[in-house]
Amino acid sequence: MGKKTKVSDLVQAFQLEVLAGEQGLNRLIKVADLYRPGLEIAGYFAYHPKERVQILGKTELTFFETLTAEERRDRMQRMCAEEETPCYVITRGMTAPVEILEAADEYGMPILRSTIATTTLVSRITGFLENKLAPSTTIHGVLVDVYGIGMLITGSSGIGKSETALELVKRGHRLVADDAVEIRQVAENVLIGNAPELIKHLLEIRGVGIINVMTLFGAGAIRNVKKITLVIRLETWQQDKEYDRLGLDEETTRIIDTDLPLVTIPVRPGRNLAVIIEVAGMNFRLKRMGYNAALQFTNKLTETLAGDLDDSDV
Repeated sequence: MGKKTKVSDLVQAFQLEVLAGEQGLNRLIKVADLYRPGLEIAGYFAYHPKERVQILGKTELTFFETLTAEERRDRMQRMCAEEETPCYVITRGMTAPVEILEAADEYGMPILRSTIATTTLVSRITGFLENKLAPSTTIHGVLVDVYGIGMLITGSSGIGKSETALELVKRGHRLVADDAVEIRQVAENVLIGNAPELIKHLLEIRGVGIINVMTLFGAGAIRNVKKITLVIRLETWQQDKEYDRLGLDEETTRIIDTDLPLVTIPVRPGRNLAVIIEVAGMNFRLKRMGYNAALQFTNKLTETLAGDLDDSDV
């Protein structure tokens, strides 16, 4: 089942005035799309998207006033009787028709009002609902902001993810989340990560315990949310495993519905993981700017070998 939010969350987020139907504030909002029911006010209900939040702006309310008293009562009775409809929001601080207030109280349909212009309010509510209803998951790992790149560090328990994050923070980078990372897909191929409220700004270091990064290193050492751009996977060094030494093999990993670049770093004593992750971040930025050191090296090597072969024919 998909994610949901309540009408009461909408009221609180936008400081909306509740005009009627207060008993329906616990109604669920299941989709982020909004709808302006002009056709329904005109009497056409064949394809009414009743599961959406309904917006009544100046156009709808002005047209509503042109209807007869009987038509107004009929339209509002039919519109407010829909149990799937979360609520109606009146914009621009306009006066709510008596007919909609009476029908709303009868059916428990929340009628809300905002002073904000229709277009602006539609944009803000859509953004709010897309964020609230976005697909989400929680992943065991550490999320850090390194040179502006959101890096999700994963790996088995005890491999050194938190210790690496601490070293990165000491080197001037920022912690977003440790141990558990809440991830939301807010748009196509866009993942946003943050820490659960309970462990926000906290870092667990074995042997030391839980530390508060913001208290120790200041507000500049933390971020509340960050777009995830690169995944770093730490794994124990295996002697018999072949590791990519040039960087030509570009792996990806899938989180929710998004494929992210993946860099696998083998862990063994003596390797400075923080520095390696910093360099991985800088190298990733260079690749996005069009410079690929591994590819240039391979091309130069091919050219050199080809030149040597031509010389041997002379």
